[in-house]
Amino acid sequence: MKPIRILVLILCVGFVSVAWGQKPTCKAHTPWTEFHRHNMQRWNPCEKVLNVHNVGNLSLKWSYKTGNSVQTSPAVANGVVYVGSDDSKVYALNASTGTKLWGNGATGSAVDSSPAVANEAIYVASIFFVYALNAKTGALLWTYATGGVVYSSPAVANGVVYVGSGDHNVYALNAKTGALLWSYATGDAVNSSPALVNGVVYVGSDDHNAYALNAKTGAKLWSYATGDVVNSSPAVANGVVYIGSRDGNVYALNADAGTLLWSYATGGFVDSSPAVANGVVYFGSDQNVYAVKASTGAKLWGYATGAFVYSSPAVANGVVYVGSDDNNVYALNASTGDKLWSYYTGSGKALDSSPAVANGMVYIGSWQSTVYAFGLK
Repeated sequence: MKPIRILVLILCVGFVSVAWGQKPTCKAHTPWTEFHRHNMQRWNPCEKVLNVHNVGNLSLKWSYKTGNSVQTSPAVANGVVYVGSDDSKVYALNASTGTKLWGNGATGSAVDSSPAVANEAIYVASIFFVYALNAKTGALLWTYATGGVVYSSPAVANGVVYVGSGDHNVYALNAKTGALLWSYATGDAVNSSPALVNGVVYVGSDDHNAYALNAKTGAKLWSYATGDVVNSSPAVANGVVYIGSRDGNVYALNADAGTLLWSYATGGFVDSSPAVANGVVYFGSDQNVYAVKASTGAKLWGYATGAFVYSSPAVANGVVYVGSDDNNVYALNASTGDKLWSYYTGSGKALDSSPAVANGMVYIGSWQSTVYAFGLK
């Protein structure tokens, strides 16, 4: 979901929504399979290795060089990291070592859509097409041609792939065959990545609106008009949709009715997609990472990086992870905003990619053609 410099893409995992006090069912190895991580909040409540006390000991475990920039957000499942690159390939890398398992160049063009893992397949988009690849081999399973460039990252649920396109449409495709189930036309490009919660698809559009669509039929349930393009991907928690806009605001909308609950104004546009955890909304804008109260929008803290923050935060076990165009990836205390750790990737290595956090590891890509993996020393 990223025209040129927007990285709002989809990585989701196992369950649809986790209330603040509700304990999720956590497996020994918990994946991060889509942009939103299937809780639709960019929050991994199952991370138990990394925490505020030891995250300062993170070190580079491996890096993998692709043939061009990596703006997509990694997906992690079954010991494998899947990531797209502007070198027209989707890569499968060993999550522990970074060894390439396969690289598929079937897309033939830059991959600015983040992969989603489901049904033993990888779903991703490039230019006009949505692709399904075999997760083990990278073999092409099917393609679907949209009418425009696809920056949106797929979300997969109940055997359906949901994705937006530059041809103004939101698509629902059969995950096994790629057959069209329905499409919904907005008024402009859909670069936002859909979030699916309780039978509803939430997504933003360049026509300045956030939408709620019936997941089975594509019928519009409601729309909310912001003041500018909505590239940010929605996070949905406890009956509230949180989404940013290029008008400089993050909005909290009633998920059922689309009515405004609150808005928070930053010093710049908000392409970063919110992460929501434990009653707090985290996002990037201007040169800052922000934390605001989920119920009211009241500012809790802000952390100033050295450049614009397009990256969408990931939250796990009391820590907020985010990239910045100052070429650093950061780990911040989720309660206070204090910096716990950072890693400088080098000059010209902006981090618009959004991190994935799973099984004691942090994965992120950079503009300088590199995928990074960090773990404890």
